[in-house]
Amino acid sequence: MHVSRLILHDFRSYSSIEIDLEPGATAFIGANGQGKTNLVEAIDYLSRLDSHRVSGDIPLVRAGAGQAVVRADVVKGDRTALLELEITPGRANRARVNRGALPRTRDIIGILRTVMFSPEDLTLVKGDPADRRRFIDSLLVLRTPRLAGVRADYERVLKQRNTLLKSAGRRRDATLSTLDIWDDNLARTGSELVAARLALLDSLAPHLAEAYVRVAAEAATDRRTVSATYKPSLDLLPDLRDQAGIHEALIAEIARRRGDEIDRGISLVGPHRDDVTLVIGDLPAKGYASHGESWSLALALKLASFELLRDDGDDPVLILDDVFAELDLGRRQQLAELVGDAEQVLVTAAVADDVPEALKGHRFVVADGKVVRD
Repeated sequence: MHVSRLILHDFRSYSSIEIDLEPGATAFIGANGQGKTNLVEAIDYLSRLDSHRVSGDIPLVRAGAGQAVVRADVVKGDRTALLELEITPGRANRARVNRGALPRTRDIIGILRTVMFSPEDLTLVKGDPADRRRFIDSLLVLRTPRLAGVRADYERVLKQRNTLLKSAGRRRDATLSTLDIWDDNLARTGSELVAARLALLDSLAPHLAEAYVRVAAEAATDRRTVSATYKPSLDLLPDLRDQAGIHEALIAEIARRRGDEIDRGISLVGPHRDDVTLVIGDLPAKGYASHGESWSLALALKLASFELLRDDGDDPVLILDDVFAELDLGRRQQLAELVGDAEQVLVTAAVADDVPEALKGHRFVVADGKVVRD
């Protein structure tokens, strides 16, 4: 899979631009603030409806414009699809495939698959549980797009249930019967999400272990093993993986914590409270890993994601956004070797010499709002 053409209108710093791309490695070279990351962000957003830089849509639209449009020709085998996305802050975004409107914007997720690695990914190791949940859910939806609907349903139920919990302290009798219904809805959608996350981590585990060994080849022997373990907001038996069993466990824990939830006016049980525990050697990565180890683990998580998506039959587009400046020469060459066989690799860098020779391939210079093939 690769992107053969990218067209942007009023996206970030670009009023209008069109770029033809090819398989293999492509490097966008430009000083900071010139817009090179905006290009790869647009491609990644078209894949996941999520930005690695911001949580909302407003910054994606060029200042003074009311709407941004991202279009891309995506080639898969001998077929090409035109993907289009209209981003309108304050209104529902709209998506099209081959000029045909999709019933829901989220239906575009997963048609183009991307894996992006950027300096922001250190939050996967050092950041809050929300950063790790976001990572695992994004990968989950790319592999199984229908789960975008499950996640949206869960978030809707959670919002409604929190509203009821806030009012329960004032109108306890009138609220509790309604709350029972939302308890079951939360457990039903939540159990499907938890079961899917558990299965995903099981599938990711061998790829993560292999990727870390390759990335951290120079690490001490006792620091070359890693694991990613799901940490739910309730006690689950180690071998519990089926949705029905998780549903029962959620219902029981919700009932047990109901008093606390009403007192605090917020849902304390469910996948929105879960985490992924990352371990290097025998110690948790968060709080114990060095900066270099954290960087290696974050990279290994993304490389493992790439390999997992590749197992599904198609190479995702691999994006390396401003990462080589953080690596010494040896690690740059090592990373280039690890990703060199991907169908398409998009690289951004401030300095051309930071990009390993194996990934220079096609090159564009980004400056003063223009993108020019070098």
